[in-house]
Amino acid sequence: MSAHDGAVAGGGPWFLRPRNLIVVAAVALGILVAVLVAASRSSSPAIESGAATEPQVRWAAGARPAPDFSLTDQAGAPISLARFAGRPVIVAFIDPLCRNLCPLEAKILVQAQAKLPPAERAAIVAVSVNQWGNARRYLNQDVAKWNLGSTWHWAVGPPAKLRRVWRDYQIGVADAPKTVAGVTVHDITHTEASYVLDQNGNERALFLYPYTAAQVASELKRAAGA
Repeated sequence: MSAHDGAVAGGGPWFLRPRNLIVVAAVALGILVAVLVAASRSSSPAIESGAATEPQVRWAAGARPAPDFSLTDQAGAPISLARFAGRPVIVAFIDPLCRNLCPLEAKILVQAQAKLPPAERAAIVAVSVNQWGNARRYLNQDVAKWNLGSTWHWAVGPPAKLRRVWRDYQIGVADAPKTVAGVTVHDITHTEASYVLDQNGNERALFLYPYTAAQVASELKRAAGA
């Protein structure tokens, strides 16, 4: 699975651009980690709970503006990074229908918020990686069952818009559809990644699951203090 197929106009293949080289390696690692974690969940509690202590990548303040987007949240309202101008943001990539790694990752992000004073908490924008799971009933069900709280915002939209966001953030998404008794089931595999953005809309850190709530909270503090 690749994070993006083909070349991007203006500048040759996207993966050879200096801005993207380090993230290409991170995305490849993220896909591998996701596969290994999925295979070892039952026998490796340390991995399941998140064992990383550092983000895979850090950027200096102002070095990497986060690509904005225009999607819709679980209430049907427009959502974009501009909506949270002046506030730190975590941009995560989550499957609303996932019942293994994604709920664990969501729990870590919510726990990270609890480690910060209310005034310092980031908005969590969870971009869907599963176009078949974007119905409002699924999104609200997850908010309730996963105890996501008021800082969590789903970001969904038409497939073409979602693919553009995945591409901009170098997120690999693959679908392995299966038909069972005439019903098509979509098995989604994706890069389990979360970006920490500072209050100026710049990417400051990239986490690939597994990671810890304490480290996400630490990166939010670091970004706020820079």
